[in-house]
Amino acid sequence: MDLEASLKYTPTWVVVGICFVLILPALLIEHGLHKLTKALERRRRKTLNQALYHVVAELRNMGFMSLLLTIARKPISKICIPTSLADSFLPCKDAAPLGTFTEEPTCENKGKVSLISSQGTDQLQLLIIVIAIFHVLSCLLTLALGEVKIKRWKLWEEETKSMEFALSHDPRRFKLTKQTSFGRRHLKFWSKHTLTLWLVCFFRQFVGSVHKADYFALRHGFLAFHIPQDCKFDFYKFLRRSIDSDLKTVVKISIWIWIYALCFIIFNSNGFYPYYWLPFIPFAILLVVGTKLEIIITKMCLDGANHAIIVPGTVRVKPNDELFWFRRPRFLLHLIQFILIQNTFQLSFFAWAWYDFGFRSCYHNQLDDIILTIVFGILVQFLCAYITLPLYALVSQMGSSMKETILADRVADGLKNWRRRAKKKIAKKKKKKNLHSSTPPLSPLIPLSPLTVTEPWSSPGQASTTMDLSPSPSTSRATEASTSPVLVGWRPVEFKYASGRLELLEVQRAVEEIVQHGGNRRHNDGEMSFDFWRRQSSAARSRRSN
Repeated sequence: MDLEASLKYTPTWVVVGICFVLILPALLIEHGLHKLTKALERRRRKTLNQALYHVVAELRNMGFMSLLLTIARKPISKICIPTSLADSFLPCKDAAPLGTFTEEPTCENKGKVSLISSQGTDQLQLLIIVIAIFHVLSCLLTLALGEVKIKRWKLWEEETKSMEFALSHDPRRFKLTKQTSFGRRHLKFWSKHTLTLWLVCFFRQFVGSVHKADYFALRHGFLAFHIPQDCKFDFYKFLRRSIDSDLKTVVKISIWIWIYALCFIIFNSNGFYPYYWLPFIPFAILLVVGTKLEIIITKMCLDGANHAIIVPGTVRVKPNDELFWFRRPRFLLHLIQFILIQNTFQLSFFAWAWYDFGFRSCYHNQLDDIILTIVFGILVQFLCAYITLPLYALVSQMGSSMKETILADRVADGLKNWRRRAKKKIAKKKKKKNLHSSTPPLSPLIPLSPLTVTEPWSSPGQASTTMDLSPSPSTSRATEASTSPVLVGWRPVEFKYASGRLELLEVQRAVEEIVQHGGNRRHNDGEMSFDFWRRQSSAARSRRSN
């Protein structure tokens, strides 16, 4: 039997040349990622930098899977299964008989076949590499199309600083709700019936998904509900950071998406006709999510119209979690995450089958299957990145609670650390309280001498404060006469919150103070910071001293 030459029969310059070819691209990619990270830090896109970290983490996971396949190539090929089991769930209807392939000698002697051949392991490893490449391309396209979409919002945000906008939205000018631009767009006959509402919102997501009137109305409702009136808040920059935060969630591949990807491979077998229904699953979910987001905007306009017929300036929309499914705005984001990643799996699987088995293989042996896979894959990627994800970033702000992107990065990190320390402190107090409750009875009080305490703010010429800690005669007599070991009147008073989550109440109070005192007439870049709070507090102290 002919043997292939090993490394000891290979020239060293050949080994060095191949290693150099492998090392150079790896170093270039690492250097490029480092430069990209520094560029995002200079542009204050910390959340987008975190999204980049998640993409690199997913690539690292796929690289680890590919490494495991390389190491376990021979052991997997030596796992033997019965012939009847190997003849089930085949992707090709006209597959060649099992006896026509060269099997592992160990399995061939037992009358069985290998679980997967060495060639099949190589093809599976190539599929993982193709999925990684398409995942990176999908993330880049999603980011680029989202940036193009929200560029128009920047012009609208600049328009809010003009005199014309201030006059048209002056709260001293009262208008009928139907006469406002937001009311003229949504208060129509079709908005009063559920069926026509779904139909109109279904087609509206394709043409003018976010109108200027919608942007101004949702911006006004968000600022009125969460931000002080005298704060010049940059809503566009806040939405930009929100899209970066949403992208951080979208690029992650959760365990449930991996499970669905495995089911996708199983259903690509003969008899399931996957080309008739698999490409439509991401597309159908995408249309439902986009329609739901448009319905939320219309329902907020209807609620505002039912609340007041005449409005000052514009229709007042009120953020409310009841408008979202299961009262969870992030549920729609997880659906968008599923749509993008599942669409990436379908496109990468098609590209892998085309490269490895040819354009017309048993995986895609019909022309209509090829057309549907390509057309729906490109359409879903474009609609989700250019329309649905930016629309979600705007509409999701209408939830009852604010997102953490409203705060500066340092403030958010500080509040998280504050909450962590508060939980530890509360746990220590509970532990100390349990230890005190299990201690033996206290001994009688020992008279203490007076304690002199000098206040740190007192001047040297002032008298010190003297505290007499010795028990009074009445207290001593009461203690001696009492037969109970418990000291009456010496139990400290403990303030109890209405909720058991003390750290959450502290964080909520801190956020309320930041939002309340952070508002001033300085320009705000779409975030609240401790710097604004500090300046406002120092100004208040100076006014009180004067």
